[in-house]
Amino acid sequence: MRRTLIKSTTVISMDDRIGDLRTGDVLVEGNRIVEVSPSIDLGSGAAETEIVGGTGRIVIPGLINAHMHTWQTALRGYAANWTLLEYFRRMHAGLATVFRPEDIYIATLVGALNQINCGTTTLVDWCHNNPTPDHTDAAVRGLIESGIRAAFFHGSPKPEPKPGEPHFSEVPHPRREIERLLAGPLADRDGLVTLGLAILGPHYSTLDVAMHDFRTAQELKLIASMHQGGGPAKTPGGWEKLIETGLVGVGVNIVHGNDLPDDLLDRLVDLGVSFSVTPENEMIQGHGFPITGRLLKRGVRPSIGIDLESVLAGDLFSAARVALSMQRALDNAEARKASGAIPATTTIPAREALRWITTEGARMLGRDHQIGSLTPGKLADLVIINAGDLNLIPVHDPVSTVVMQTSPANIEGVMIGGIWKKRNGRLLAEGLESKKELLAQSGQRLVQDIERQGRAA
Repeated sequence: MRRTLIKSTTVISMDDRIGDLRTGDVLVEGNRIVEVSPSIDLGSGAAETEIVGGTGRIVIPGLINAHMHTWQTALRGYAANWTLLEYFRRMHAGLATVFRPEDIYIATLVGALNQINCGTTTLVDWCHNNPTPDHTDAAVRGLIESGIRAAFFHGSPKPEPKPGEPHFSEVPHPRREIERLLAGPLADRDGLVTLGLAILGPHYSTLDVAMHDFRTAQELKLIASMHQGGGPAKTPGGWEKLIETGLVGVGVNIVHGNDLPDDLLDRLVDLGVSFSVTPENEMIQGHGFPITGRLLKRGVRPSIGIDLESVLAGDLFSAARVALSMQRALDNAEARKASGAIPATTTIPAREALRWITTEGARMLGRDHQIGSLTPGKLADLVIINAGDLNLIPVHDPVSTVVMQTSPANIEGVMIGGIWKKRNGRLLAEGLESKKELLAQSGQRLVQDIERQGRAA
């Protein structure tokens, strides 16, 4: 069996029982972590074990990107100056309609590879531009080929309806397509790529459609994730009606949620609903302030996602910093308003932000028994950071170094399920240059096609 020992490194386990080790070892056998301790003696097994020197390095659990529309990778930066309303009009009703399956494939593949390069080992790919099974299969193929651990959240497109067609809010999620995926490429519920539902929810659908979609998720035992916010709800009072029917609870995931009233947020938290915030994009596009602090006051933590590489960078460390800094700023402003003085201490420690992009992502996926921390028995998803880099040395507090100063340039190694995906600062992906060229060609064609449509109209 393949064995790897990371020796004499700084370990941030994110497991409260193990804690942090200023100098420690991590042993991996096969696809699992088998031991994390100050020193591991391999004994007679030393000759069969790859020894990785960890001096001057920090090892953390693999990051978990809780929400990203990876199909937009070829449009990086194209939507950087759009508000949410412009995004709806120009992306969903515009650019999304000219995507071919091959565009979805290359965007998903390169987007997932970039996530690995940035230290993400698990990606929640919220795919809502799949008008045909071929588009869906192309996205799944891209995820599988990348080697990332992923939850493929199957969504539905949002074009403007043509004459005689129903509005997307009136179209139930296609159960037959979900059953096809469960019987085919995503049959393994514990596989490297698993399935979830990216449904409309009561904010973007009629009540009948919301009821149908929630029931489908419940019956098929799949996570039901939905956007919440962005203009008036399609079904006012929809959440209350869904709660009354017993369809809301653990396994329901709300993305954004900026406009949720306090009383409804209380009920959703009490029912075990999870929340994923995308802090940078929410503030850029006009969603409102992320609900990070509102959740923390209720005793729960958010998971964090990138959301849109068509708007911003795919770096999860930056997203965590934005969430932390934004909430500290809100808390500080509230304290200054109340007392007229600078707060005596900070409200949120840096370790909290690291939880949001590790353990909380795992909890949202219902996989905290498998990923999210460096715990013996869990899958060997981990990241090695070169703490000797110019922007990180000296390291006084390893957690603060990781959260407040680390960038993708410092990611030296990434392991997923015991297999190295990045070593010595180099992404281990074949034909990367040709993949980048295909992505560039796809992005150029998409923009040209939609501009041509605009001129024809």
